[in-house]
Amino acid sequence: MTYSRAGTSRIIIDHTGVPTAMRGMGVGEKLVRRGVEDARKEGVKIIPLCPFAKATIEKHEELQDVLN
Repeated sequence: MTYSRAGTSRIIIDHTGVPTAMRGMGVGEKLVRRGVEDARKEGVKIIPLCPFAKATIEKHEELQDVLN
């Protein structure tokens, strides 16, 4: 997963990638969840430009508190 800072209070997740051999194993979701945990610890919001990250966060209500 790649991201960049957007000022001091937001991060932009722009890509989530998983090796082909690991697809379908929940690895991508774990990456997004870790990004959400890190955002919470830092007190920042997430702008999910990556379609996978956006869909994952929108699918799981418990992750949505970090959306900008």
